[in-house]
Amino acid sequence: MKLRQLGNTGLTVSELGFGCMGLSHGYANQPDRKEAIRVLRDAVEQGITFFDTAEVYGPYTNEDIVGEALAPVRDKVVIATKFGFKNGSNAALDSRPETIRNVVDASLKRLRIDTIDLLYQHRVDPTVPIEEVAGTVKELIAAGKVKYFGLSEAGVVNIRKAHAEQPVTALQSEYSLWWREPEEKVFPVLEELGIGFVPFSPLGRGFLTGKISADTVFEKEDGRSYFPRFQKENMEANQAFVEVLYRVANEKGATTAQVALAWILAQKPWIVPIPGTTKSERVKENIGATAVELSPTELSMITQGADRIEARGGRYPESLDKVIDRKV
Repeated sequence: MKLRQLGNTGLTVSELGFGCMGLSHGYANQPDRKEAIRVLRDAVEQGITFFDTAEVYGPYTNEDIVGEALAPVRDKVVIATKFGFKNGSNAALDSRPETIRNVVDASLKRLRIDTIDLLYQHRVDPTVPIEEVAGTVKELIAAGKVKYFGLSEAGVVNIRKAHAEQPVTALQSEYSLWWREPEEKVFPVLEELGIGFVPFSPLGRGFLTGKISADTVFEKEDGRSYFPRFQKENMEANQAFVEVLYRVANEKGATTAQVALAWILAQKPWIVPIPGTTKSERVKENIGATAVELSPTELSMITQGADRIEARGGRYPESLDKVIDRKV
């Protein structure tokens, strides 16, 4: 697998990362611990070096699984985790300096590491100045507990303020063919400041794989069961995105998931998607996207096709909007 550099601070990772959340949080049919560890180690063997977790995934259990899985290969991988919520729950924000320091100490223990490679603020906390947040991370970097600083779902105002206090290595936000909001305002700022971009849900929470239809019924433990975009009538309309991908995938002998990831990789050289999965065969399929070369004509066909479609349904239910859907 080829490598990519996130920003201009020196962090180099595999061009495709692994979003670990689904191994213990957010979706139904989660694997048991032994299987989750096997999937993560298989990913390393297949060339992935970049793994993303957070204290709220579980909560806490995800970091522990990632820590055990990657301990034997610690020198070969980059581990990213996050702070920013209160008491391990995404119900309330908390980026006070004392909270950040406590979360980092706890994460280091669960991850079985001495230094967190990339530490994100999970969501902007409007009650704590971003300069204070960045300054706290700066102190943790000086103390050797953290190497690089990142933001998640932050808007351009806070990106600039944080970067002025402590260089930001990467911004993590949702980005895929059916959610392209970062392109207009965020991408130009990232390019200007030399900040990398890490898209989460690059396959639209699985929708762009083509394996979900309007008739799909999600189990109550699966977060998608109450996400507006995954309601029956919305999924039916949103199938148009999959059809755009399928036309190219069919010609390339690839899957729609591979084309969706290849499209993202072709947007900028400093973008590193982090698709998640619970199965080793899907890891292999995702990695196959790095070998899919899309011509300018094919890229244009996909982009223009998506431009003509308006995604139906919000990203998050109203109950989560005020906490996790913010762009400041």
